[in-house]
Order: sequence, then C-alpha cells, then structure tokens
Amino acid sequence: MQSLSSPERNMKPPGEKALVVRELVKIYKGSSRPALSGLSFTVHVGEIFGLLGPNGAGKTTAISILSTLLRPTGGSVDICGIDVFKHPGHIKELIGLVPQNIALYADLSVRENLRYFGKICGLKGKALNDRIKFCLELAGLENRADQRVSTCSGGMKRRANLAVGLLNRPRLLFLDEPTVGIDAQSRNMILEKLSLLKQNGTTLIYTTHYMDEAEHLCERIAIMDEGQIVAEGTPEALINRPPGHAGLGDLFLALTGKNLRD
Repeated sequence: MQSLSSPERNMKPPGEKALVVRELVKIYKGSSRPALSGLSFTVHVGEIFGLLGPNGAGKTTAISILSTLLRPTGGSVDICGIDVFKHPGHIKELIGLVPQNIALYADLSVRENLRYFGKICGLKGKALNDRIKFCLELAGLENRADQRVSTCSGGMKRRANLAVGLLNRPRLLFLDEPTVGIDAQSRNMILEKLSLLKQNGTTLIYTTHYMDEAEHLCERIAIMDEGQIVAEGTPEALINRPPGHAGLGDLFLALTGKNLRD
C-alpha cells in the first residue's frame, strides 16, 4: 500500500495546531499526589508526537483525558480548535484510540469486530464495507479477517487493535504502547503503517517504552515524570542536551532515574 485514499487526508494546512493541552491536572480520589500536575504541550497537524515516561508518570491518565474517557480535575484541552470538555461528542468524531490493552471481543472474528465498532462509529452499508476492507489491508489482516480473535497471535491482535482505531478516519490518533509484547515483524509493520498515516496528514500521539521506536518515529518528544513534562524537543536536540547522551534511552534514565517503577 503506497498511499491512502483521499478521505484519509487531513485538509488542514501544515503547522496548524491539532492538539493544545494547557495546565492539565488530575487528582484521583484518595491519592496523596496528583497523577497530572500542570501538564502542557502542543502538537501540530501531521506530526508524530511521542509522550514518554516511566510507569506511573501519568501517560495513560493523560491519554484517557485527551480521548474523552476521563474528566480532569483542572486545565483545558483543544483538539482541532474545539474544546474537548465542552464538546466531547464532536471530539469523538475527530479522534481514534489504540489502547494499551487489546480492546477486541475474543469470541468474534477480526472482521466481526471491525463491523461492530464501525457501526458504533456510524458507518453502514458500502461505506462500512469499504472501510473494513481498507483497515484490514492496512493492518495486513485481509487473509485472516474471518479468524476468531481468541485464536490470533499477539501481533495479529495488536494489528487488529490498530485497525479498529482507524475505522472513523481520525484526524488525531492516540496510540498507547501499540507494539508492546509482539514479534519483530508485526512491530515493524505497525511502525511502517504509522509513518504512512503521518505522510497522509494524520496526527499521532504515541506512547512507548521502546526508546528506539520513539527516536526514529517521532518528530518531537515530551518526557514526563510525576505528572508533568521534564523535557521536550526533537529526538536529536534532546540527545544532544549538555553534557550529551549516547541515545534517547540514556537521556531518559538521566532525567527519570534508574529506580524501579513497579
């Protein structure tokens, strides 16, 4: 697949803001400290933006809030110029989410899952069938479409998870560790398809614990710890921060420490 169909293209001009996060705070009931503490960053249209951090840094909380699944304690978020908390229904039409956990029905086939979630997105008839076909091809699952999810490999499930997240042609796609625990071939394919989506105008927010992925895939990166950003910039600029680092992983440990985060 060399290019995406024209409806996939984001028609907003380059450089326009796809996501603006301002002073986001989240305090869970009974917690002694906030999960998010004044989180702020901006992502531009067509950008792959990496959101990195150790376990407990607040990444999944942030993704849950940005994708309308969780209400914040304070702060504001705009997606494509629209207030997320005032217009969550509209926002859901603009975004896609590929969660860390496999969000599929195990007793249904891959195709049946896509059909079910496609109908939730409001698709039907030929539009639904065309979209299912497109997403199956993009995920490399066209020959496994009628296989029950419970019998799929880990890599196939991850690719199906991605396919579901693309059903509504999202302008902004959130990916929470989409390649965790899979084979090298599936991982490589997912990364190739994400680069292709970016080339065609989709904006991606990407979380991962694989520093090599972030270094090669993301145009800009924000490193989080304790609910706020401790460093932000291009991978090259971050790695070259004085006194210089051997790679993104080296910088990550220098900023967040080597203590275990269980």
